[in-house]
Amino acid sequence: MSRKNRWGFLIFAAALLGGCASGPDFKPPTAPTVMRYTETPMPGQTAAVSTDTHGGAAQQFVIGEMEDLLRGEPWWALFQNAALNQLIEQALASNPTLAEAEARLRQAQEEYLARAGATRYPSVDFNASAARQQVDFVTMGMTTMPRPSPFTLYNVSVGVSYTFDWFGANARALEGLQAATEIKSYQLEAARLTLAASVAATAVREASLREQIDVLNAMIAAQQKQLTILEARRALGGVSDVDVQNVKSVLADHQARLPPLQRLLYSTRHQLALCLGQTPSEAALPLFHLADLQLPETLPLTIPSELARQRPDIRAAEAMLHQASANVGVATANLYPRLTLSGGFGSAALSGEKLFAEGFNLWNLGAGIAQPLFRGGELQAYKRAAEAAFDAAAAGYRQVVLQGFQNVADALRALETDALTLKARSVAADEALATYRLMEARYRLGGVDQWTVLEAERRSLEARLAQIQSTADRYANTVALFQAMGTGVAKELNPIAPQ
Repeated sequence: MSRKNRWGFLIFAAALLGGCASGPDFKPPTAPTVMRYTETPMPGQTAAVSTDTHGGAAQQFVIGEMEDLLRGEPWWALFQNAALNQLIEQALASNPTLAEAEARLRQAQEEYLARAGATRYPSVDFNASAARQQVDFVTMGMTTMPRPSPFTLYNVSVGVSYTFDWFGANARALEGLQAATEIKSYQLEAARLTLAASVAATAVREASLREQIDVLNAMIAAQQKQLTILEARRALGGVSDVDVQNVKSVLADHQARLPPLQRLLYSTRHQLALCLGQTPSEAALPLFHLADLQLPETLPLTIPSELARQRPDIRAAEAMLHQASANVGVATANLYPRLTLSGGFGSAALSGEKLFAEGFNLWNLGAGIAQPLFRGGELQAYKRAAEAAFDAAAAGYRQVVLQGFQNVADALRALETDALTLKARSVAADEALATYRLMEARYRLGGVDQWTVLEAERRSLEARLAQIQSTADRYANTVALFQAMGTGVAKELNPIAPQ
């Protein structure tokens, strides 16, 4: 076999070996086979409160693909509030955390492209130099030689080098970098979902606090009027100082409850400004009220076996597992030899001469093979470490899946109990209000004293505030369900019990 044919055969054989990748081929984890999210089957819908209670409608659970249920709208559009839609879209466009996540994704993509270019193709380098030189033969002991004039030496060369991927070290490394870009992509998707849910939940919290403050202010104003009337009656001898002091005590208690609610309201609006990537002083935030939010009555659910393909945090954990699998392949391939071919061609010429013509040309062609012989167990230890990292990633993936199922189960049960709680508290609020109005009527007729009226008023206030909080809980846990599912939209389907 001629030398040319031997080189061709070597390159062909190396190319064939380059297609063999060491280590395990990654296989996506098997989807969970459970049939429902909760320990016992959920009802097909939550309890209904009453037709005249805001946020009291029954919520139906439907099974279906999220894309089919989307209708081209994001899940937050189900609350039917234009200000909320605009705020979430603005947050998605300007939030610094998302900007950072997007930059991290671009970084991972460029690192993958850099490694791909460095390993898939030969490296070609061009070198050029020019040096002014002087040869002094006297220093070499040649005293009879004439001393030449200084001259300029030009050098031009091109070098080519390529390392064959015999056992797939480069292929596995690229596989790992590709998985790293997927991790960043899913993390960005999870960050967007978390941000949208955070804005929606914060808007609900603001609406709840604002309504609680309005109720408390109304009751404080009524009590101040009652105190004025009572003080006038005391001046006429109609009531005692104890009666007046009791009213002042209740009024002071309600006034003391107002600043903490206002502080929470301010903090909530500051949180919204942060989500927008703005300072509290420059963010032009809308005002949210529970009455302006529509409770979604149709709640889409993904079947349990599809949840792992929908939640971005689970998909990110799967990509981490893929990356760990590729790292095992890299560590395995590092145990085997590597072949590198290199070659170069260049030319050198003196002043006045033409490169590649009158000067002298240089060329080289070489092959090198490297096989680890003794590293003190280093490479084997790295391989075992990579395998341990894969086992850790597999356990981490299972944990993320379990947490995902827990999130969905928690949200489903919360919505079930929220409806029952709101129903009970609405009844309690109605009864307390009716009692308060009855006591007011009896007081005007002289049937009860002022303290009895104030106590009925206080109980009515407490019942109303509890009702507001329960209504807000239904909205907040609806948001939590959309987040737990990875997305969420509505579509009119035949409601069935979630399994």
